[in-house]
Amino acid sequence: MTEQRVADPLAEAAVADIKNGMVVGLGTGRTASRGVIALAERMKTENLEIRCVATSHATETLARFHGLPVMDFALVEKVDYLFDGADEVDASMNMLKGSGGAMTRERIVAWASDRCVYMVDESKLVSRIGERTTLPIAVLAFGLAAVRAELRNLGLNGVCRRTIKGELFLTDNGNLVIDVALGEQDLSEMAASLNDIPGVIDHGLFLTEADEILVERDSGTIERRVRER
Repeated sequence: MTEQRVADPLAEAAVADIKNGMVVGLGTGRTASRGVIALAERMKTENLEIRCVATSHATETLARFHGLPVMDFALVEKVDYLFDGADEVDASMNMLKGSGGAMTRERIVAWASDRCVYMVDESKLVSRIGERTTLPIAVLAFGLAAVRAELRNLGLNGVCRRTIKGELFLTDNGNLVIDVALGEQDLSEMAASLNDIPGVIDHGLFLTEADEILVERDSGTIERRVRER
């Protein structure tokens, strides 16, 4: 008996514009995983010839399991299309990302991509970034105390992320993650300040990356938000 696939309008909308010959960036997280599965289905049913780069080990494993061809991003100069998820989105298309700890690779692939599309459900819409979710900051273990002191000077207080087993969480690049509470700070100024700290590898403020954001409404409709460049 053939297993019938359940329709996923959000994921299908996110991968609808992917065409033959494209290099596709695959995001990380539960919502992005839906896009991976939808893309794999398109590849099988439409004989799409594409190549993919993954933003995490977990995404690469999922993509290969579903038959998507994944390349080493170290060998890729340009990505045609990226789809990914986000933890929070405000009215200006600013995003907070990094709940899975993959923000460094997610940002690099987004930077190399011609078009970046992000998918969220309605619950991820906020009036202020940081309203419901902490801001993740990836840092080197070397100099950790000095970096945390500087973060406190910026008004950012938080803890090092740990796994369910109580061990320090490490990103795919071997960095620690400090999750901090974000207040009413100016987002652009905060991002610039974080970028200036030598021990900070990356953070979850994605302020300009989104070309489009697809919002899955509770009614089942998909709302498309497009940034004016």
